[in-house]
Amino acid sequence: MKDSKGPVRRSTIGRRDFIKAGAGAGAMMTALTADAVSPQNQPAWEARPSKTTGLRPVGIDVHTHWFPEAYAKAQTEMGRPANPNPNPLDFDLDRRRKWMDEHAIQMHVLTLSGGAPWQWATPEQGARLAQIINDAAIEAHTAFPDRFVAGIAIPVRDPVLALKELNRVAGKPGMRAVHLPNSIEQHDYLFEPAFAPIFARCEELGYPLLFHPLDGEANIYSRRIMGPPSLTNWLGFTFESATTAAKFITTGTLDKFPKLEIVLPHSGGCFPYIAGRIEHGLFHMGGGAQVKLMHPFKEYVRRFHYDYLAYYPETLRFLINLVGSDRVVIGTDSFAAKDIEYPNSFVEELNLPAADRGRILKGNAMRLFRL
Repeated sequence: MKDSKGPVRRSTIGRRDFIKAGAGAGAMMTALTADAVSPQNQPAWEARPSKTTGLRPVGIDVHTHWFPEAYAKAQTEMGRPANPNPNPLDFDLDRRRKWMDEHAIQMHVLTLSGGAPWQWATPEQGARLAQIINDAAIEAHTAFPDRFVAGIAIPVRDPVLALKELNRVAGKPGMRAVHLPNSIEQHDYLFEPAFAPIFARCEELGYPLLFHPLDGEANIYSRRIMGPPSLTNWLGFTFESATTAAKFITTGTLDKFPKLEIVLPHSGGCFPYIAGRIEHGLFHMGGGAQVKLMHPFKEYVRRFHYDYLAYYPETLRFLINLVGSDRVVIGTDSFAAKDIEYPNSFVEELNLPAADRGRILKGNAMRLFRL
């Protein structure tokens, strides 16, 4: 696969089109392109192609979880329970590729889920598990180089061991990013000086950072969202992403590492939708007295890439209009649980111009992961 070299431009969705699309149920933007699929305006989990047979694999999904068998075995040996929600597609790559073919997905970027072991593993256990996960990912890519690449797992509890593992697998087949938790037990390890060498190395390697919040009560953003029903995934994860994005800006980390690429999951959580409030608080309500930014705040909003997991087409249109079609990628999360059964269709139903649609389906991922 080759990098996309087409001109990058912002989405052509105008404010009037956006308001019109969201004003009434079923209202559609039908005039943006002539070659789009039949409009549906369905939420992500209901979006369907016009036909479900004979689909051509196209999309690149950058937010997909897996649970390799060697990793599950090692966890069990360490006295930890295996995958609590086993699904054959989490580890059976033959069945996974069949699912991808049937749902028009060309490539998955393999990463751990929110159940990653960094919160319970000792530094030594974390280092061993990271090696097992990364070696399994290299094997997956080697076996199916046009279907799988991976985000490198690193034992973030110990920055020295984390950097050692990053260097061990840097440049090896299929290693195209680094996968990190947003925080651990409410601890912002990312912005401590000891972690800066990892950012520097990722910037040097050209590896984007892929983020995902951790599961578990210790990582819950607020006990008020524990339920019942539990809102920890639905709300807690979105707050985590917003906090991470804001702190990358306000700590000056994005200025310190100007070439560092970052992909936020779950369409950036709530960050894109409250970015204006953060900017106003910083510069118009005294919150930014100690924050010295090198660029206008809104430029930092575009420093991130966002997966498209917004679920409502109206929300996805807003995200594209805010940050541009060149900053949005496919990311389905628990694809095997039918979070989004037909990933491409959620984009296709927006009736975007072909160039914008192509960037989101695969072009932006090809550029990010140097495919």
